[in-house]
Amino acid sequence: MTQTQKGHASAGLIVLICFFIAALEGYDIQAFGVSVSKLAPEFGLNPSQIGHAASAAMIGLVLGAIGGGWLADRVGRKPVLLGSVAAFGVFSVITALTHDFNHMLLARLITGLGFGGAMPNLIAVATEISPPNRRAATVTTMFCGMPAGGACVALLARFAPELDWRTIFMIGGVLPILLLPVIFFFLPETRPEQDKSLERGMMRTLFGEGRGLSTVLLWLAFVLTLIVLYLLLNWLPTLVIDKGLTAADGAAASLAFNLTSIAGALMLGFFVDRAGFRWPLVITYALLAVVMLGLGQAVGLSPVLILSGLAGFLVLGAQYSLYAVAPALYPPHVRAAGAGAAVGIGRLGSIAGPLIAGDLRQAGYSADQVLMFMAPVVVVAGVAILLLGALNRQRAD
Repeated sequence: MTQTQKGHASAGLIVLICFFIAALEGYDIQAFGVSVSKLAPEFGLNPSQIGHAASAAMIGLVLGAIGGGWLADRVGRKPVLLGSVAAFGVFSVITALTHDFNHMLLARLITGLGFGGAMPNLIAVATEISPPNRRAATVTTMFCGMPAGGACVALLARFAPELDWRTIFMIGGVLPILLLPVIFFFLPETRPEQDKSLERGMMRTLFGEGRGLSTVLLWLAFVLTLIVLYLLLNWLPTLVIDKGLTAADGAAASLAFNLTSIAGALMLGFFVDRAGFRWPLVITYALLAVVMLGLGQAVGLSPVLILSGLAGFLVLGAQYSLYAVAPALYPPHVRAAGAGAAVGIGRLGSIAGPLIAGDLRQAGYSADQVLMFMAPVVVVAGVAILLLGALNRQRAD
């Protein structure tokens, strides 16, 4: 049960508010990828430095997700969400104003703390307002805001190529600040009732009562999926340009990736609610491995756009379904902490993805090779989900 302020807001309004929070996160995360072609020359960045800059926000996200989930189980979702949205709004504005690379890294790090604090609480809110047979659909609907926000910034880059990168980050900072009053007045508190007899340490929450192997497999799936996702979010436009296409083509590939991912998240969430997560996700990962190999070998704009769209459809569908799977593995009174740990540990992949791409490019590997290297990563993620599904079925029996 949860301590929710009845009548304060309908479930639909709550999902809508959380959708917009996720959209603003998606906008800001994607902003770096579509801005880097202008940002990098201004700061004189090499490919490895670009990778480090892209990962700075993800480092903050790891810390914010773990700490934010833990804190929300104790003080409530709403205050942590307010602080998190304020943080990534203010420091996105600061990113737009910085003229020093080290200061930009610090601003992106603190922006990431805001991302991280918000995400496990969005997952917990979605889980707590939805019935079990609609849980995956609710979570994926809410998190469709992220690719929607990413699509918006990709559209800006595509149709307003003269727009300065600082303006893109300024927009991504001002809008979350404007959303704060809406969160304060309309989002109810959903903090679980605290049962002192069930109070546990973090390690016991994650690994006690036979949850240890499930937790490890879940984390592995998160890490590997996010390696692929954030490599594409931050590097897809650049990798497309390195194939000999234009910057506008790179932005178009990013737009295709984000738009189709919305459909992928909604469709996979529907199937996970009805068939369980095991086989829908295993099939998704198998198809994604094939798509990554194809994208690496693609020549010409049309194949690149089609395969970028398929990659977005599959990888975002898988990732958002994992968001629905994570809280279901843990008791309600530690749900945000468990989901936050999965998000936080998983975000090691979001740090590694841009770094891997940057270091591979710096070492002389082609854009095609970078993309094809992701296929085995996806295969291992699928195996982890296959084992997790089998383990959960054994426990249920």
